[in-house]
Amino acid sequence: MSNLNTEDLLKRKSEILETFPKDVALRVHRSLSWLTRAEGQQDDDDAAFIFYWLAFNALYAREKVEYSDSIEGERGAYKIFFEKIAKLDKNHRIYDELWHQFSDPVRNLMRNKYVYQPFWNHYNQIPGNENWEERFEKTKAMSLRALQREDTARILDLIFDRLYVLRNQVFHGAATWQSSVNREQIKDSKNILAFIVPIFVDLMMSNPDTDWGRPCYLVVEQP
Repeated sequence: MSNLNTEDLLKRKSEILETFPKDVALRVHRSLSWLTRAEGQQDDDDAAFIFYWLAFNALYAREKVEYSDSIEGERGAYKIFFEKIAKLDKNHRIYDELWHQFSDPVRNLMRNKYVYQPFWNHYNQIPGNENWEERFEKTKAMSLRALQREDTARILDLIFDRLYVLRNQVFHGAATWQSSVNREQIKDSKNILAFIVPIFVDLMMSNPDTDWGRPCYLVVEQP
């Protein structure tokens, strides 16, 4: 797990929140609220995964992407977010954790065809996915090369492609609570999010002047 403590992040936020641009302050405030909730669900991996994902969503979601309801729009938002985060992570904290502490969970996730969308597309007889196995092997090799090259943005992009499929399965009711069928991917995914999202928050608080885009559903002041 990340050595970042959400309680410490909350304390830091309370001390410097007023110095943040409003959009950054809103993202951090929302994300930390869900992080706190997630940490209270450590005996329930399904619930923890949901709350950690919401904490992540609060950080990256952009207004125009949210309203477009597009999978490609979501992935585009990820890509922009990860590229910015990777540039700001000058001490390679994300890479070091992924390589030294989470290499096994990452490899497990990348080897799991049930969180690879082209597998499901082929299973559901959607044309154009006949070569899913070849593409699946390529993405596994790409993730290993990205780790070896310390390409943090690419690593995150590949990992979250898998996490997003699991997110869809859970959020759309296509999974059963505490089911034995998907225990491994739920647990690994929860653990990855538990360490990585606090680092995202920390990096954003350390770089409030970075343009993270307009958040979704801004707070409307009552007249």
